[in-house]
Amino acid sequence: MYNAKAYSAASATSPLASTVIARRDPTPNDVQIEILFCGICHSDLHQVRNEWSNVMPTVYPCVPGHEIVGRVTKVGSAVTRFKPGDFAAVGCMVDSDRTCPACKAGLEQFCPNFTLTYNFPDKHLGGVTYGGYSDSVVVDQHFVLCVPSNLNLAGAAPLLCAGITTYSPMRHWGVTKGKKVGVVGLGGLGHMGVKFAHALGAHTIVFTTSPGKKEDALRLGADEVILSRNADEMAKHAGSFDFILDAVSAEHDINAYIQLLARDGNLVLVGAPEKPLALSAIGLLFARRSVSGSLIGGIAETQEMLDFCGKHNITSDVEVIPIQKVNEAYERLLKADVKYRFSIDMASLKSE
Repeated sequence: MYNAKAYSAASATSPLASTVIARRDPTPNDVQIEILFCGICHSDLHQVRNEWSNVMPTVYPCVPGHEIVGRVTKVGSAVTRFKPGDFAAVGCMVDSDRTCPACKAGLEQFCPNFTLTYNFPDKHLGGVTYGGYSDSVVVDQHFVLCVPSNLNLAGAAPLLCAGITTYSPMRHWGVTKGKKVGVVGLGGLGHMGVKFAHALGAHTIVFTTSPGKKEDALRLGADEVILSRNADEMAKHAGSFDFILDAVSAEHDINAYIQLLARDGNLVLVGAPEKPLALSAIGLLFARRSVSGSLIGGIAETQEMLDFCGKHNITSDVEVIPIQKVNEAYERLLKADVKYRFSIDMASLKSE
């Protein structure tokens, strides 16, 4: 066991502050990583402030962060895929039971016994797992990913959550050249959805309520931009979309988008609105449309996504901040005041 520098919250109302945490020494199957960058996900804010107390109560102190990119510093004797000096990444999971049907299918994100990167029971040290707002982490090699050498590391960090969350449903639902794809919401998730849909060859259309986002949507790879509050614009596209990625976490009318789906079209939810969404069955029945949800991706698919990003030079658009500005970043996140993800430069932790 060794001590690592980190930033943690002591309570739901406490700001994140400098602390020291315990990390396990690497076992034979472990990889020790010096964390270079860690993305900030909106779920970090929810978890730190215990806003999911009904389903996932926060245990304090809480060290968030599940978009981790760094450099390997040490490997266990049984590790074969990594060596010191390699760039590596860790996403939302650090363990699973490896034996259930989901794990055997490479879908560890649906394992009933997975271990999340932070605020989950830690079978090694007791207490809970601590995340990437830290200078280092030790993770089983199965849950460590290779980072293509051409990718900017700060921009690669959010790929471990925002990236795989949008890539996985597109792959599952067969987004490819010749498909017409919509992306609802141009934020941390939505901007990655646009990049992936474009790179996969689809005709990509962004739905937004903000006229000022049109130029940025086109820059990111959209072919068209529709102002969703314009009924005439929406009506022009009725019954024409093969796939729509809904990345909005606020309350909104999904029936307006369901009407845009072609026969057998699918709308997939990757945002998590706090209140249940009203759904009209009629909109689904007459064209055999469907609505589904998707949660990150398995380890093999996450590696596939990173390799795809390496091939197409895709990273998240990030604003790099020092760890000392993390509380300010949380407040800005609440106002959607970032294009499009924050990435923490962990070198700043050395001055603490």
